[in-house]
Amino acid sequence: MSRIILHVDMDSFYASVEQHRDLSLEGLPVVVGSDPKGGKGRGVVSTCSYEARKFGIHSGMPISQAYKMCPDAVYLRVDMQLYKEVSCRVMGILRSKAVRFQQVSVDEAYLDISEKVVDHKRAVKVAQEIKAQIKEQEGLTCSIGIAPTRSAAKIASDMDKPDGLTVVEPDRIARFLEPLEVRRLQGIGRKNEEILQGLGIRTIGQLALFDRDKLLDVFGKWGAGMHLLAQGVDDSEVKERAVTKSVSREHTFDVDTGDSIVLYGALDNIAGLVHKSLHKKGFSFRTVSVKVRLADFTTFTRARTLDHDTRDPDIIRQIAGELARDFFDGRKIRLLGIRLSNLGKNKLRQTTLEDFIME
Repeated sequence: MSRIILHVDMDSFYASVEQHRDLSLEGLPVVVGSDPKGGKGRGVVSTCSYEARKFGIHSGMPISQAYKMCPDAVYLRVDMQLYKEVSCRVMGILRSKAVRFQQVSVDEAYLDISEKVVDHKRAVKVAQEIKAQIKEQEGLTCSIGIAPTRSAAKIASDMDKPDGLTVVEPDRIARFLEPLEVRRLQGIGRKNEEILQGLGIRTIGQLALFDRDKLLDVFGKWGAGMHLLAQGVDDSEVKERAVTKSVSREHTFDVDTGDSIVLYGALDNIAGLVHKSLHKKGFSFRTVSVKVRLADFTTFTRARTLDHDTRDPDIIRQIAGELARDFFDGRKIRLLGIRLSNLGKNKLRQTTLEDFIME
């Protein structure tokens, strides 16, 4: 029996939450991200309202570029605590409608309702109930895709934004996918798209008909995977997301710097923030990674793994300093970051700074 899966994607989530919090922002171009500082800011756009998108602004764009495109937009800093609170309530609504539920980010989730409804007509009714409840409770809109597979449902949810509802029935899935550009398939980014275009493949339909063995030669196992997705074949299940795998924090400098005093100070501050997040989640860690991005955007990562779990903030600072110090040689640095991984809970033995020094 064909599955019935919904992909629910909140529309320009951060910006919409801000517009609902301050009704005077409705209808205005709103950009959520770092401070543009009159076009000299160095962060990026987290998200923006649909009014801002008309100016060509999009997520991930340098905030300075966004400012040049629309200096009169309303620029707001990220209020993650607020967005998480709203997300929690929205996800509660979605979870109540699903037999199986999977949240994949703060503003999107999959629902498997195969055992709740008998056909896609009933699934549309469920989707409409979801949209109405979110609108009434939070004042927000979402776009929903309904399909027999996760991958097709996700593509469908993006077809008619904002406030869209797109249904892909089992006998239509191949026709639905066929004319779409290959980058719409999950896992096909810009680099893979360029390779596929080099093979003469621009649409999902062309990918579905392409020689599977040639795809295997070029992409390895992923070639077979993308070939199946292009044909509408996707057996991946909707299931609860795995536990947190890492905790990280980053800092982008307002001005590139090679000053070691400034760099070590920033690294110490990042270590404090990442430890605070770790402590809040109740985790210990074994691996510390450092990320260093130079002024020319060249990015390096270094990592070290301990023999035992620890929660000691001094170890974070010590290892991060040792991993990063080779880069503190006068080269201009744009960004620093620390990531803690190999997380665990309730470990009996923990490494202390004294143990670490003695190792």
